[in-house]
Amino acid sequence: MVDMHRSKLVGRLGQNIMRWRKALGLTQDQLAFQLEVEPETISRFERGATLPSLSTLSRLAEILGATVAQLLGEEPPPSRRNVEKLAAWIEPLSKRDQKFVLDVMARLCAHCTEQGKRKK
Repeated sequence: MVDMHRSKLVGRLGQNIMRWRKALGLTQDQLAFQLEVEPETISRFERGATLPSLSTLSRLAEILGATVAQLLGEEPPPSRRNVEKLAAWIEPLSKRDQKFVLDVMARLCAHCTEQGKRKK
């Protein structure tokens, strides 16, 4: 009975890690880089071949913008906003590169806003 319960939990956790990762638009390699593990480790978690330690699970939840309870739960991840996706892409960059990306994004947004005003 315990093995069946554990098996369901492991499978659900793996599926949830994959769903949250994909909702952020992250590859297994990108998530592995942020978690500081090998990409195969992410694959093992998602397949349910291995369980993350509690500290790794906590860090995974933090990176994915989820709680541990959400990763263990049965509900699918909420839809992610584009801002959260951008934050996930920028987070692993150096502070200097983060500033550069944010400066470029600010200029692009200002340009698009100006273009939208001209069309009206």
